[in-house]
Amino acid sequence: MPRTNIEAERGRLQMTKKEMCTALGITDKTYLSYIRGGPIPSPILEKLRTMTGKSVDYLLGLAPQ
Repeated sequence: MPRTNIEAERGRLQMTKKEMCTALGITDKTYLSYIRGGPIPSPILEKLRTMTGKSVDYLLGLAPQ
């Protein structure tokens, strides 16, 4: 089970994993690491925040929506 809310937001945006990876400029393997709770660089977090309109704390599963 993912420890982040990134997958939920990807679904809300109706993006495939490939589309999300392309938008973030990362590989599938890196994306899987992120959604499993691996470290996410600040520039990627900023892209995710901008894409989703959600807080970084929410995206990381640290705060409610």
